[in-house]
Amino acid sequence: MTGPARRRVTANLALSLDGRYHGPGGPGDFSMFAPYVVSEVARRQLTRIWEGATTALLGRVNAEGFLGYWPSVAEDETADPRDRGYAKWLVDTEKVVLSTTLTEAPWDRTRVVNAPAAGLVTGLRAVGEGDILVNSSPSVIKPLLAADLVDRLYLMVLPEIAGDGQRLFDDGLPATKWRLTHQETGVLGEIALVCDRAR
Repeated sequence: MTGPARRRVTANLALSLDGRYHGPGGPGDFSMFAPYVVSEVARRQLTRIWEGATTALLGRVNAEGFLGYWPSVAEDETADPRDRGYAKWLVDTEKVVLSTTLTEAPWDRTRVVNAPAAGLVTGLRAVGEGDILVNSSPSVIKPLLAADLVDRLYLMVLPEIAGDGQRLFDDGLPATKWRLTHQETGVLGEIALVCDRAR
């Protein structure tokens, strides 16, 4: 990053060993991820991703899915404090949803934008403060990686080979260098990684 006005763009995602963010059953197939998302390592990573962020950037599918789940966690006094902390942040923070089909915002404090991800992020990072978190939305992360606009990746690598499903790192991405700034392994073999773009 150059200049004080440029905000950091971060992105988080869970991946199988073969680099897939969902299983062979299609975009809704997260069965292989289920055992790992409530681990201590995963919950610490969940806290890590939002602590410095002031904007959540989501694709439509995740925005609608999150709306059905996280607000109730924010109100649940029996929920794990880390889950509840993330949920409260997500409910309260500025949210930008990239969509070509939504006509109204699915959340409070949300605006819907029908524009290319790279152009939107270039504008967002030039104003305001705090990280822009591309929140578990591969449809947004992929074009930002292609435009070399991601400054930090929060990845959970899970010890399973999905065998099929979509991959985050497609062929044809620009060659880039990254620094591993954090690594933690859980008892199930899940690995939390934080990688910063070396510029």
